[in-house]
Amino acid sequence: MLGIIKILHVFLLATVKYFVTFPYAMLIGFKQEHAVIIVTLGGIAGFVFFYFVSGIIIRNFYKIKNVARELLPEFLIAKVRRLWQSFSKRKKNKLTFNKKNRFLVRLRSKYGFWGIIISTPVLLSIPLGAFLLKKYYSTQRHAFAYMIISIVGWALVFSAIVNILPHPV
Repeated sequence: MLGIIKILHVFLLATVKYFVTFPYAMLIGFKQEHAVIIVTLGGIAGFVFFYFVSGIIIRNFYKIKNVARELLPEFLIAKVRRLWQSFSKRKKNKLTFNKKNRFLVRLRSKYGFWGIIISTPVLLSIPLGAFLLKKYYSTQRHAFAYMIISIVGWALVFSAIVNILPHPV
């Protein structure tokens, strides 16, 4: 029973944070072959899930917004509108960029499609990479397959690194 919980734990962690999961799986006692398989399957499952959920959210964003307008009382809509206007006025006066925003803008403008494909398993998280791929490159041919190949490729790189590093006795 404990083994199933450990496998499920590593699998679910890999769906979100792929890069840290492989060393973590090795630390908690998985053999290299099992860690590679579980982390790779978790990364692929996470990408598939977040890719399709992102598509649903992107397609239905305005529908959800309009339904919320119809269901919420008018006084609450007015409060949200005032709050949004005060927020947008402050935002117009002062543009704030943090390191993550700058990184994402630079990644998309400088490296584009391939930058997102290659950096998602390592630098970005699986959910963020899936969302960016769906939002900006969903019409790109074979984008889905390239991301899965990237996840598998990074698993092979992690496995090669483990084989190169010295093992404690």
